[in-house]
Amino acid sequence: MSSRFSRLRIPPLSLRSSTISRCICSTSERPSSIASEPAVPERMHSGSSDPEQISSRSDFAHNPSDSGRNDPEPTTGSPGGSVSRQANVVNTLLSLKDDPSSALKFYFGVERRRGFVRSADAYCVLLHILAGSPESWSQARRLLRWNAVADSGYSPTVLVDVLIECAERFDFELGSRVFDYLLSSLVRADRVGDAVDCCNRMIESNALPSLPYLNVLLDALVRRGRIGAVRELYDTMVTKGERGDLSTLHTVMRARMKEGKPEEAAEYFRQAKDRGMELDEAAYNVAVQARCRELNSEMACELLEEMKEKGLVPSKFTFTRVITACAKQGYMQEALQLKDEMLRRGYEMNLVAATSLIKAYCMSGDLNSALNLFESICKDGLVPNNVTYTALISGCCRNGNVQKASEVYSQMKLAGVRPSVSNFNHLIKGYLKVQSWEEALKIFEEAIECGAANSISYNHLLSWLCNQGDLTEACKLWDKMIVNGLEPNVVSYNIMIHGHCKSGNMDMASAMFSEMQGRRLKPNVLSFTVLIHGYFKHGDPVRALDVFEQMEHAGVAPSDFTFHIVINGLCKAGQTVVARDTLNKFIDKGFFPSCMIYNSVIDGFVAEGGINSALCAFKNMHDFGVSPNVATYTSLIRGSCKSNNIDLALKMWNEMKKKGLELDITAYGALIDGFCKMQDMERALDLYSELLEVGLSPNTVVYNCLISGFRDLNNMEAALGFQKKMVDEGIPCDLRTYTTLIDGLLKEGKLLMVSDLYFELLAKGLVPDLVLYRVLVKDGAHSVFAVTCISDTKVN
Repeated sequence: MSSRFSRLRIPPLSLRSSTISRCICSTSERPSSIASEPAVPERMHSGSSDPEQISSRSDFAHNPSDSGRNDPEPTTGSPGGSVSRQANVVNTLLSLKDDPSSALKFYFGVERRRGFVRSADAYCVLLHILAGSPESWSQARRLLRWNAVADSGYSPTVLVDVLIECAERFDFELGSRVFDYLLSSLVRADRVGDAVDCCNRMIESNALPSLPYLNVLLDALVRRGRIGAVRELYDTMVTKGERGDLSTLHTVMRARMKEGKPEEAAEYFRQAKDRGMELDEAAYNVAVQARCRELNSEMACELLEEMKEKGLVPSKFTFTRVITACAKQGYMQEALQLKDEMLRRGYEMNLVAATSLIKAYCMSGDLNSALNLFESICKDGLVPNNVTYTALISGCCRNGNVQKASEVYSQMKLAGVRPSVSNFNHLIKGYLKVQSWEEALKIFEEAIECGAANSISYNHLLSWLCNQGDLTEACKLWDKMIVNGLEPNVVSYNIMIHGHCKSGNMDMASAMFSEMQGRRLKPNVLSFTVLIHGYFKHGDPVRALDVFEQMEHAGVAPSDFTFHIVINGLCKAGQTVVARDTLNKFIDKGFFPSCMIYNSVIDGFVAEGGINSALCAFKNMHDFGVSPNVATYTSLIRGSCKSNNIDLALKMWNEMKKKGLELDITAYGALIDGFCKMQDMERALDLYSELLEVGLSPNTVVYNCLISGFRDLNNMEAALGFQKKMVDEGIPCDLRTYTTLIDGLLKEGKLLMVSDLYFELLAKGLVPDLVLYRVLVKDGAHSVFAVTCISDTKVN
């Protein structure tokens, strides 16, 4: 019957023999001592495999049961004679199967004879014999250890194949300890790759090594960072029904943590718990660490409670990890409770936990608690490091207390802690945030002296200068950055492009964009968007669309903001039809438009007087599943009023209310303006009263609508009454307010009041425009008064 091992391609005995100058156990080289075994419990292998016997082959001249105990003759001869002698050695060893000591002595004697050709078969038979008796285990280990380190040793995979064949052919135990010792010898010799190969061959042949030795191999793989091999070996073990013990669990969980897969480590823990494994502190500690890495502080706390219920003692590091996870997620109450429990258990406060709490306090805006904790740990003897100082400095700057950040920075330097790049950058940003340019510049110069100024440092200053409109100083700083050997990055270029766009210098903005590409820096979505917005803002939609086309050709995906800039820019340029068609093209490419983008199109059509087109866009918005907001309806109300369709305006108003949208002052102002233009002041005043009832405050726009409405009805008393309300409520009167009142009063011939209002607006710094000029001169009866009013006034 064919053997299950017949697939092993082992050469005949003659081909597995080799003449090797270094005898395996010559007088000078025989291994006499070796370091102690790995910490693996010695145990007898229970049970034995019952491999199927295979028919004898020409490899062995005689049946082992018939062989005598005579040594083979050491004379040389033909290859056939060599095979015969090797077979005799194997047969003699088999006859000494129950006498390992004599077998070993015989093998050493034969090996020292001149001309003897070594045989892997004889070597493996000897190993099986030695591994079969506790008294000779140490000799088996020595032989395998020597083979693992010797230059002339047998190939490990060959040994596995021959050991398996010998076990099958000569009825040795397939689960013999010899396989364990082979793995152990390879691991000790730092031949972990060979150990994995051998282990896989053993498992494939159902010669599964014992679990302690598998654990030794798994641990060695983790220590050498071969995490993938750990995963593969463990998966193979599981397919063979071996899920391991507590030591195995520790190892595979550590492997998953090193691989950056805490969720898989936690899953191993859960599976072991479901199997009823008795878990220890180490397993729980790794499981807690895994949950903390996932920032699942809730589950980490549950595991911590589970540990305590089982009588297990969480370590200081476990408490620290959970405190850190809770703090990162903003669960300050839980973090502080765990900190108190850690201290009650006799653990001292450590710097990692303290730093995590300080950072969490700062993130939540509780700067005082962060500072108090910092002072407390300093008094208790903890020495803050750069991470601690950085957390506090950044927290102070983020919460607007840059002065305190500066004090902590000074304390850090006095303590001998070297400031980091991050420290300098936080302080620079903090000072700029409170408009302290000089202080920010001092920190920046200090960073340069320390060699800690990087592109981020420069970018903070460049951004501030560009926002202030000081492009001259920004350009000087740009040159300084290059002189100091720092290469501007994409963020640096984006800042300068934005600065030039803001100042209206589109030629320089375009030049910076080209220079960035010349430096082999790839413009990002913000680079293109800023330039597109600049061209639209300064009235050049053609160039803006050219840049957008470049963006598509460069393979840079536009953001929602980019799409909005393009659509809104076209609408503002009076090209709303083009904007609508462009939006449809975007949608065909998979873009999902927002309410804000539809609002731009609707606003554009309203501004151009196309209320019907605006309503079509509104319908498309509904069909596409985009919900309109208050701004949408406000724009449509304004457009309806502009086209004298007050019924449509009221329909939009009621629909907005029905949907439960919270109406704002702009919406009220749009409808009030519509009623005022229709001279329906009664309904305009009803809306005015309603907005007051809902808690809104009228603004200048609303009052101007009411004043204009009463002016058109020649009711200047009411108009002046609303102007007085504006003054009483502290709402500023703008040029339109004064122009409307002057126009109405001139019609009534009240020149003295007109004169008072005119000089009042001048006193407030308002500059008359052409509209006011026309109001003053349109009535010839008042031309002399008009010339008097504007003779010394510059008109816009």
